[in-house]
Order: sequence, then C-alpha cells, then structure tokens
Amino acid sequence: MGMTDGPVLIPILGDQLAPDIAALRDADKARSVVLMMEVADETTYVRHHKAKIAFILSAMRHHADRLRALGWTVDYVKLDDTANSGSFTGEVARAVERHKPVAIHVTEAGEWRVQAMLDGWALRFGLPVTVHEDDRFLCSHGAFDTWAAARTRLRMEYFYRDMRRKTGLLMTAEGKPEGGEWNYDADNRKPPPQRDLLMPQPIRFRPDAITRDVLGIVADRFADHIGSLDHFHFAVTHEDAMRQQRRFLDEALPHFGDYQDAMLTDEPFLWHAILSPYINAGLLDPLALCRAVEARYRAGKAPLNCAEGFIRQIIGWREYVRGVYWHEGPDYARRNALGATRPLPGFYWTGETDMHCMAQAIGQTIDHAYAHHIQRLMITGNFALLAGIDPHQVHGNRPVEAACLAVM
Repeated sequence: MGMTDGPVLIPILGDQLAPDIAALRDADKARSVVLMMEVADETTYVRHHKAKIAFILSAMRHHADRLRALGWTVDYVKLDDTANSGSFTGEVARAVERHKPVAIHVTEAGEWRVQAMLDGWALRFGLPVTVHEDDRFLCSHGAFDTWAAARTRLRMEYFYRDMRRKTGLLMTAEGKPEGGEWNYDADNRKPPPQRDLLMPQPIRFRPDAITRDVLGIVADRFADHIGSLDHFHFAVTHEDAMRQQRRFLDEALPHFGDYQDAMLTDEPFLWHAILSPYINAGLLDPLALCRAVEARYRAGKAPLNCAEGFIRQIIGWREYVRGVYWHEGPDYARRNALGATRPLPGFYWTGETDMHCMAQAIGQTIDHAYAHHIQRLMITGNFALLAGIDPHQVHGNRPVEAACLAVM
C-alpha cells in the first residue's frame, strides 16, 4: 500500500459474525480494515433482554479475535469507549477520519432501519460504497419478489417446496420429496412425556473472561431492561456453537419433530435445538446445518418427520418471513387490518398473570431469553390477537420479541 493509498473499510455488523461474510470474501487482507462497532442505538431502539445484549456483544468481541487470528486488521469500538458516537453512521464517520479509506464495502443489513443508514453512506462520506448481497440466505430479495409476483396469495408451503427443489434437501433422485410427502407436520403434534429423565438439555457454556466483562457492563448499563443474566449460558464462539449443534443432532433431533409443538410446565427447552441465535448471528451456517440434519436422516439416525420438520423451519419459515419482510417494505409495520386498539397488558413484561400458559411462556423468556415458536405464536401472539391488542403496541414495544434470543 503506497503512502497516498488508503485501505478499504469493511464494517461488520453484529449479526454478520461469519469469517466468509460476503463483504470479506474477496477482500485483500493487506489493504482492508475491518470495522466492528458496539453502539448504543442498537441496544436501546427496543428494550432488548439483558442476555440478548450480552450475547451479541460477547460474540462480537470473540469474532474480532477470530478475524485477527485469520490475519485481518480489526478496528473495534467498544460500547464503553468514551468517544463512542452511539450510532453506526457516527462510528463509520470516525473510522473514515482515522483510516482515510478509498472505499467502503459492507454486507447488506438485515432490517430496513439499518439498510437505510448503509444506503446513505456514499453521499455522506463522498466514497464509493459497495453493498454486498447477504448470501447466507438461499432466496435473494429479487428472487422472492419474482416468486411473489406470480401469485395472488403468498403461501409459505409452496415457497418451501421451491426451496426444497433449489437445495435438493430431502429430495429423491427423481426430483420427488423424500417419503412421497412435502410436509410431515401432522406427525409432529405429540404430547411430551410428563417428566422424561432422559430429556436432552442444551449445553450450558461457562462464561470466559470476555463474557464476564460483558455481563458486568450489561448488568450495570442496562439494569432497567427486561430479563435476567443469572441463566446466561449461550455459546459466543463458532466452536461452541458447533458443540451445541452436535448436541442437538445427537440427542434432540431424533424426537424434535414429534414434540416440536409441545409445551410442558417448567421445561423450557424440550427437544428444541437452541441454535437460532447462532444462525442469526453468523456463528453457524444454516444450509450446512440443514445438510447435517439430512445426513442424520439418511444414516438412519433421525426419522423423516423430525428431519423434515426441522429443515422446514430453516429453509421454509426463516427464508419466507425474511422474504415477506423485504417484499412488503416499511409500510408493513404500520398496518392494522383488524383495527385493534387495546393497550399491551403489563404482564407481557413481568409474566405475572393467572393464565398459566402465558405465565410460563413469558416467565421463561424473562429467565432464559428463550421461547420456542409455539409459545410465541400460539400463546403470546394469539392472546394479543384475541384480546384485540394494538399491533403497534406489540411490535413497537416488542417485549417478547426483544426478550427472545433463541426461538427454535
């Protein structure tokens, strides 16, 4: 690099913790500076669960170390740095002053709010800005728009079938679904055994020095946020996320499908994977995980209904909900088709209610930053629907959404 040449600045966001994220994949390590930012705006735009904030910050700090070990130059801004501006754009501005880059490369954001910031950087900084597609997802925004344009109703089931065809997951050599059916959801509604001593449990990872430091910062700075840090047990590195993946494949997958819609008093985890935070943050590759699940089925180590039920959550629901979010645009959040106007009850923040299912779902969310999809959709979500709660109260305050870190 010549004396007058600047580097390429590569901001990495908190949900982009993969070493092969698109913005890094073809970059020259010798001519790049990776910028990672802990910013106050992202911790408070909704009142996130303490454990959710701690997970993201600790995972980011560990990922920075991982990138350095791989030979990247990393400029890391901590939340408690006195000069911290508190925003993504503010920190990019400071980094531009420090490093005098010739260009900015970044991977597209996961939500409208942040993407709007990225889209304004070229004008703000007078630099060429390349926004790379986030190809950790199977279906691009354009591909989903094309799929949606050909349909009068956006049925997830038909989208899911296309994703099966695209990936080849659980497909026969003749291009048919394995077992002759696309969906085995009818087999996945069994009541769980009341107290199975062999019920699998997720690994409880002991916080290391980096995580302990983060937990202290969060406890002090976000004391008034929902949730407890007492049960913090999440993996914060790729290696530990892979350990939890193996635990799920070995112990829980063989019964995941059977009980994936089940609930049991004082049993928050059942046969669920507890892998969604690692997928969403970038510590695990979703397609590689699905292929590992398929391999267990083909090796006779997991029944078809369990493998299909899990894969549908990833390449079906996860991809479909993302597609709808971007396809509908920011106006989506302002809709209120049923004209619901009641305020959100206070027990959504405390779990203090005589309704047992609600108390269980919200209570375990507060304690563990975790609730599985049935608790979120069929319990807390359906109550809000039946009670006529203003949807802007639900997704604007987002007590359960903000509190949940793991959802599957």
